[in-house]
Amino acid sequence: MTSILRLWRTTTFRLTAIFILIFVVASISLLAFMAYQSSIQIQRNQIREIEREIVEINRIEENRSIRAAAKAVQVLSSRRGNGIYYLGDGEGRMLVGNISSFPSNVLMNDGIFTIDYNRERAFASDNNRKRFKGYALLKSTKLGDGFRLIVGRDIVERRGYTAIIFRGFLLGVIGIVVLSLITGVLSAMRVLKRIDSISNTSDKIMSGNLSERIPVTKRNDEYDRLATSLNDMLDRIEQLMTGLKEVSDNVAHDLKTPLTRMRNKAEAALRKSASAKDRTKALEENIKESDNLIKTFNALLLIARVEAGTPSGSFSQFDINETIQDIAELYLPVAEDAGFMLSTNISGKINIFANRELVGQALVNLLENAIKYASNNDKENLQIILGTREDNGKVEIEVSDNGRGIAKDDKERATERFVRLEKSRTEPGSGLGLSLVKAVAKLHKGELRLEDNKSGLRAIISLPKTG
Repeated sequence: MTSILRLWRTTTFRLTAIFILIFVVASISLLAFMAYQSSIQIQRNQIREIEREIVEINRIEENRSIRAAAKAVQVLSSRRGNGIYYLGDGEGRMLVGNISSFPSNVLMNDGIFTIDYNRERAFASDNNRKRFKGYALLKSTKLGDGFRLIVGRDIVERRGYTAIIFRGFLLGVIGIVVLSLITGVLSAMRVLKRIDSISNTSDKIMSGNLSERIPVTKRNDEYDRLATSLNDMLDRIEQLMTGLKEVSDNVAHDLKTPLTRMRNKAEAALRKSASAKDRTKALEENIKESDNLIKTFNALLLIARVEAGTPSGSFSQFDINETIQDIAELYLPVAEDAGFMLSTNISGKINIFANRELVGQALVNLLENAIKYASNNDKENLQIILGTREDNGKVEIEVSDNGRGIAKDDKERATERFVRLEKSRTEPGSGLGLSLVKAVAKLHKGELRLEDNKSGLRAIISLPKTG
């Protein structure tokens, strides 16, 4: 019973049942209409034959005599077939014919009638004459001198024909219903099997196994497309959960040290032996540590906001070259103080549809990283170049330097949160700069690439021109 209820609750089974019902009702209506029209058409043909014989007998009676008409009726009565004939006088006595008994309304009124009747097989060639019951379509008319003429046809065969049609239809409907039910049950069971696989996978995932995925067959049907889409979603969720765990671990690890320092400095400042100068210095250092922590949390919040997606209204059309020129002018003194020659490689206007604030922040992060980390070497003539170029409908924004660069194995890891390469451990920072740049590029359906620039690094933000 439970399995039947589960089947009935499936949309596939209920739709199949509805289609069966619609088909059966439509088929019954159509066949009933066809049977009715066929019966009516046969009846019209029979009436025309009856009327033609009546006209012929009338003509014989008018042109010759009632005796000649009676002879014609007698000849017709003796023929094989389903014809019914009667000729009687005004008092209801039969003169000739093959049926002797009719209802009084047929004998007294003109018109078309249908009656039950009894008759002998007039076409029998032996002496074993049998009576049988029939159902007839008649037309009664009055001839001259009060004689009554009745001509008809037995329509039992016509009614049997209609019954045969409906019997065949009933068998067909039963077959269709049975086959449709079997098809509906099999289809519903197949759907339930696919849904159960999704449900079982969901249960395993909810129990903590995030690596489980929905099975995908080779049929490439709508269920496979749904399973593929859900698997992609689960891959993304697993990535986010893994990232969240890594962020939590990194936050706990990277913030523990500055918080411990702040506590130790505060504790030292509260000692009785500490001078006013020591206490002031401890407060200033704690404020500096607090500012760094606030910057870290602000960066985390900004990355989270970017990864969640910004409102579409924050996107606009703007000239990226103009933005680069503004950033270069702003950071030129900072770069010169660090020993860099900052220049741009831009020309004309390149309009993109993007979030100007986020793209500008990403460029600033790349430029600050170049100034901070590329200067730690013995090279002279250090350079940083900001440039743009268009390539196959995309705009590539490049920040390149001729510093020490990043090892090949570290390029992928450098964009993860809180990751700080060994050579940058001595520099202040939280390890979130490239993570934000990567998130901004992904928000705009682009990508961040880190490539070698001979001895330096080339950071490229590739964005679709339409945003």
